[in-house]
Amino acid sequence: MRAIFFAVLLFALPASAQTEPSDPNYRRHFVGSSMFMLMNLVPLEEPPFFYQLNYGYRVTPKDVVSLEAITWRYHAPLGIPYGASYGAEEERFPGHVRAYGVGVAYQRFLWKGLYSALHALPMHQTFVDSAGEKLGSGFQLFVTLRVGYHIELFANRFFLEPSIACTSWPINTNLPESFQKKEAKWPSYFLAEPGLHFGVKL
Repeated sequence: MRAIFFAVLLFALPASAQTEPSDPNYRRHFVGSSMFMLMNLVPLEEPPFFYQLNYGYRVTPKDVVSLEAITWRYHAPLGIPYGASYGAEEERFPGHVRAYGVGVAYQRFLWKGLYSALHALPMHQTFVDSAGEKLGSGFQLFVTLRVGYHIELFANRFFLEPSIACTSWPINTNLPESFQKKEAKWPSYFLAEPGLHFGVKL
């Protein structure tokens, strides 16, 4: 249901076209983040402690490259699809994973505000048991393919980017055995993940 909502949102919101270099409002640099950080404010028993900071550079009016610093904490395999097992207590790790890294993204504008993007995020992961003791550490390569719409606001200074993404982690090393048993039950990808990024042009 959430995926359908965001798919409709992509095309339902008004947007202006990307500005050209000759436009006085054209700016090559921007900083941004993800609205998912608002989940840190929700009074959950186990908040995600998700934080993200992006710096982007518009190489051409249609090509953008970005650096993304991201950290989060998760308590279950990331590949559990929407359905009865999503969020189920029996699918949780006996502890949690803390991940952090800095990645790169390439964004290509296809038509007006419609874009596709490819993200590659190498992550250092720390595995922690339910008593708070560190079990070890590992490496994850987190890859995202995203389709979204760029909406310019307030004289084209600010923007929103609702999107739908497919994520994958083809490399995921050194999970403790108890974590690996849970991880092995599910695919190493997730389809139709909604996203909502925002930013300000500098």
